Amino acid sequence: MKTVIISNRLPVKIIEENGHYTFIPSEGGLATGLGDVYQSGNSVWIGWPGIDVPEERQQEVTDKLAKLNLYPVFLTQDEINLYYEGFSNEVLWPVFHYLVTYAHYEQSYWDCYQSVNQKFASAALKVLHKKDKIWIQDYQLLLLPGILRSELPQSTIGFFQHIPFPSYEIFRLIPWRDELLNGVLGADLVGFHTYDDVRHFLSTATRLLPVNSSANVLNSNERQIVVEAFPMGIDFDKFSGLTARDEVQKEMEYFRKGKEGLKLILSIDRLDYSKGILERLKALELLLQLHPEYIGKIELYMVVVPSRDTVPQYRDLKEQIDQFVGNLNARYRSINWIPVNYFYRSFPIEVLSALYSAADICLVTPMRDGMNLVSKEYVASRQNNDGVLILSEMAGASKELTDAVIVNPNNVGDIMEAIVLALKMPLEEQQSRMKAMRGIVEKFNVKHWVNNFILRLNEVKDSQQSLLTKHAVNLINENITRHYQQSTNRVLFLDYDGTLVDFTGNIDDASPDEELYALIKKLTEDESNQVVIISGRRNETLEKWFGHLKVDMIAEHGAWQKTNGEKWNCLPLLTDQWKQEMKTILETYTDRTPGSFIEEKSYSLVWHYRKADEGLGELRANEIVSHLRILAADKGLQLMPGNKVIEFKNMEVNKGKAALNWLYDKHPDFILALGDDHTDEDIFKALPNDAFTIKVGNNISEAKYYLNDYKEVRKLLWSLVKEEFAERS
Repeated sequence: MKTVIISNRLPVKIIEENGHYTFIPSEGGLATGLGDVYQSGNSVWIGWPGIDVPEERQQEVTDKLAKLNLYPVFLTQDEINLYYEGFSNEVLWPVFHYLVTYAHYEQSYWDCYQSVNQKFASAALKVLHKKDKIWIQDYQLLLLPGILRSELPQSTIGFFQHIPFPSYEIFRLIPWRDELLNGVLGADLVGFHTYDDVRHFLSTATRLLPVNSSANVLNSNERQIVVEAFPMGIDFDKFSGLTARDEVQKEMEYFRKGKEGLKLILSIDRLDYSKGILERLKALELLLQLHPEYIGKIELYMVVVPSRDTVPQYRDLKEQIDQFVGNLNARYRSINWIPVNYFYRSFPIEVLSALYSAADICLVTPMRDGMNLVSKEYVASRQNNDGVLILSEMAGASKELTDAVIVNPNNVGDIMEAIVLALKMPLEEQQSRMKAMRGIVEKFNVKHWVNNFILRLNEVKDSQQSLLTKHAVNLINENITRHYQQSTNRVLFLDYDGTLVDFTGNIDDASPDEELYALIKKLTEDESNQVVIISGRRNETLEKWFGHLKVDMIAEHGAWQKTNGEKWNCLPLLTDQWKQEMKTILETYTDRTPGSFIEEKSYSLVWHYRKADEGLGELRANEIVSHLRILAADKGLQLMPGNKVIEFKNMEVNKGKAALNWLYDKHPDFILALGDDHTDEDIFKALPNDAFTIKVGNNISEAKYYLNDYKEVRKLLWSLVKEEFAERS
């Protein structure tokens, strides 16, 4: 078993000189963090090598990379243009950063994105074995987890997104939204930098796809997908140690020479419209206008790393930055002083370290950012615990580095005031804040991030395996069938909604179909079987649907019972005097929740919200529970939250008690109980240990086994009668 990392780019740069390829390790945070993983002997990293390699030399590159535990995916220039520059950076990047007006929904982009994700899958399948651990990185490969899951159903797959995930309202603008989500849901563990991204993903998935969530777990078909936040760190020791190097010290002296009385402000970004570079410059301009006492006293070192400046939006942004810096410097500069030292280039890491160490203030104000490692690199470089970090609340790092001066990047005045605060901040306060942040950056470093993710991925897979042992199919199905065949006095307690039939938007539409009637008829033809329909439905409804069959029925969770061929009996001493008061209160919530309605039964009230807007129904349900829990208890009522319902019923009414009452003086040698709801837990708890109890839905339950849906329930029940028939014939 090995770990296989898959990302858009390999963690090396390929350089061609005089017809020879050489490989230089990448300085990126991901390459650094995962270096220990892929460089170990039993791992491999799959990705694009970064250049268009001629077909006749691809094997040469493959062989050289193999020595570094790397495996290339070769892409053509057209594929780079359409899949990477096109779909990844002109659809996903702007939408995920909330700049939807920059998005271009081109069909050719999407077609190529699909084919390149398939190309990555084909390359991965050449080196993958079914027990390998797969870790897919970032938004360029959203479809890949789903493709690999279809090819290797039992594989362990993790996915991590390094950029933000937008809210449902933003994400749903993408024409191919369902396909993208289904691709991600091929993973066992989905990771983001912040809990906000986790919430957005869970909300989006449950609103766009037929999946449901419980806490941070999505249930999709037969699988549970865990979605969690894993804030990415940096190599703290590397950045902290760089400051002591001679070359870094010399660079620091160079930056500081002749600027002893100045406060240096540092800004480092890649050229991108999500980084808030112009707003930062406007804040500096406002500062010089409103606080002229700082003219000649502060300097901004602004490093902008070139990026995609052939794309119109990026080219326009660069022109605006160039023009703004030129105008600002022209207006305020003197012979000995310039407000903005602007560098449109990248620097070696030693120079960056010197800038981090020399700067009194680091200005990190992106409009939206998944994490932003510049802020952490600055903190790690502050060996004397001095300096002030000004950080955008829209950066993922702001959730960890709470001792930074947090600003709204859209508020130029807010940024300006933060700079003034930083300039005036006493050394003691600087050191207190920086010391706390350094402790966080040191502890939650990049290796901690890697270990955390891998550990959680293992836990998720173990949890899935344990669930599979409770999944009542295959070997367990055979076990149930064997006991069924060996028994002569059987009882089957069958819940209705969500167990024998699927849920519908309209509760009256969930009537039995022909297959269900045929199944129950087949079960009741065997004299050894007694079938009990035990449901929350009204007795009139069950009578209408099943009165013609040889079944016993328990309605309204036990308030009404009927033995086949006899009349309905009501549980004695029940009262409905409480219903009017509770109904009046529930009607106020119904009036405020479009799509909700009240169902009135003989001795219970049910508030349904399955038709209500996603999120609003859950909000109102929580309000009802909070508001009416004590009142219900005072009136001797049970408040029972269920699947898109809240039911109020008499305390004496209980499916578990009803099942035990039905079993009184009977001695079956085979008991099977199936249910999907909170109310069915009472049956599972009440029945003897040798009973086969099965929950429909793979969430936590008192039941011994689970099935995924009503289709698997029917399949199990059909297997019982068919096996029995085969045995007798």
